[in-house]
Amino acid sequence: MRNKIALPQVRLNLLDKAICKVSPKWGLDRLKAKASITYLGDQGLITSGSSKRSMRGWSPAALSVDADVIPKLDRMRGDSRDLFYSEPVVRGSINRTVANAVGTGLTLQSRINRKLLGLSNEQADEWEAKTESEFELWANSIECDAERTLNFYDLGSLAFKSVLMSGDVFVAFPFIPRQGQVYDMRVKLIEADYCSNPNMTMDTPLIAGGIEVDSNNAPTKYWFRKSRSPFSVMVGPNIGDDWTGVPAYNSSGMRQVLHLFEKERPGQRRGIPMITPLTETIKQLGRYRKAEIDAAVINSLFTVFVKHITPEGSLEEPYLNNSLGLGVPQTDRKVTSDSNPAEGTVYEMGSANIIDMDKDEDIEVADPKHPVAGFDKFFIAVVKQIGSALGIPFEVLMLQFQSSYSASRAALNEAWKFFMTRRVFMGRYYCQPTYERWMIEAILNNRIQAPGFFADPAIKAAWLGSAWNGPGRGMIEPKREIEAAEKAITANLSTHEDEYTKIHGGNWTSAMERKAREKRFLEDNDLTSSEEEETETASTSSIPAEAGPNGEDADRDNVNQDD
Repeated sequence: MRNKIALPQVRLNLLDKAICKVSPKWGLDRLKAKASITYLGDQGLITSGSSKRSMRGWSPAALSVDADVIPKLDRMRGDSRDLFYSEPVVRGSINRTVANAVGTGLTLQSRINRKLLGLSNEQADEWEAKTESEFELWANSIECDAERTLNFYDLGSLAFKSVLMSGDVFVAFPFIPRQGQVYDMRVKLIEADYCSNPNMTMDTPLIAGGIEVDSNNAPTKYWFRKSRSPFSVMVGPNIGDDWTGVPAYNSSGMRQVLHLFEKERPGQRRGIPMITPLTETIKQLGRYRKAEIDAAVINSLFTVFVKHITPEGSLEEPYLNNSLGLGVPQTDRKVTSDSNPAEGTVYEMGSANIIDMDKDEDIEVADPKHPVAGFDKFFIAVVKQIGSALGIPFEVLMLQFQSSYSASRAALNEAWKFFMTRRVFMGRYYCQPTYERWMIEAILNNRIQAPGFFADPAIKAAWLGSAWNGPGRGMIEPKREIEAAEKAITANLSTHEDEYTKIHGGNWTSAMERKAREKRFLEDNDLTSSEEEETETASTSSIPAEAGPNGEDADRDNVNQDD
């Protein structure tokens, strides 16, 4: 049996009816054409161009990434910054991301390629320790900042926050000699707003959003506005501004400007703030939250309105009874103008207010039954969607770990993946390029010896090998997680360094050196506790233990029971 095709129904409008009445043949052809368009438009994947009722009013356009992003950048940044300062969810998500991904700054751990460089372990350890100490000399001082405000680590946190809040940030490396300083290289952060087309010209395929590109869409020059007035960035270029074009690469092929942003589409020149796709949802949620708070505050106010029904000829000033004992009452009975006594009268609700009203006046209070009982559930449901879109689980975003250990641990693991991708991004595109520029100056100043650094790119990469460590993941149940780490190390599934970095962050080698010094200090001053001595004696004892009933060591069973 042949399958029947359900033809779409076509409604006749007035024009269709008129054509059919004048010429039935023309009307039939018109109806056939409309039916074909309707039928074909509803087949296969449903898109915004479909005639379905659910798709009406939705007509997006597929534009280039520059056309989609750059014309709206000013609005995006303004919305993002305003929400950051006014909405707790936005502020929490950005601050939480910065705190976990970067924290107080990513620290250098030199990891050179010892085999390629032909260095022994002792030589490599000595070189790495010297390099880390020399880099710390420059990075831990505010003199590395062109503005003399933050050190290298704090600048990294600020740059990352700017990427999340404004969409992108630019990093330049001017050489500014300063008295008493070994290094002249400085770090200069440039906010996204300062990169724009010279003289505010229109965007073209060559230059858009202040970035000039070549035929391969690779940046060749960045145009930055030099503001002579502190208000010029806000009101436009008509207050004596001019622009400076900075080449992306110098004559030796080294990049002069770092452009930090998350690239989501091929050919994208400028970044967008992290919360831009959620702006409408967050703003509406904020309005709802504020309305509920205002309603709760109003419901908490106790105000008495006194209505006078005194007949004509009585006392001019009504008597106000203040026997309620509610503190000092407010009798803001009139705020009027001379021309119209009734105009401008203000009655305000407040805490224990008693308001004297004129005769023949009455009030009717609308009771909207606020706050809504389901506000908390609705708010949590929306915040979960926001967290899912950002990549931050609800438990981490709201700092609510009220579920089981497994659920909380799973939330932390998922959040850790998100934070680690951002940490790798900052280490790869901010810390490492900065470290390379510093290394060049250190070698030229004979502060660091690195033979073959300028002769062979492979040798150069071997000397620049490094890892950038940030804050640790932390623990929910330290005992259980430390035991899991010990088993992973014993089974050769992980290393001491990897487990230390997961839990605490920082440099494992430095931590072990401090631990060795601490142990020697305790031993030299006879401060070793008796428990440590007993543990060490038990672990190194060669006397065999008696076998238990199941063939296990009885002493080991006793230790486990004590634990």
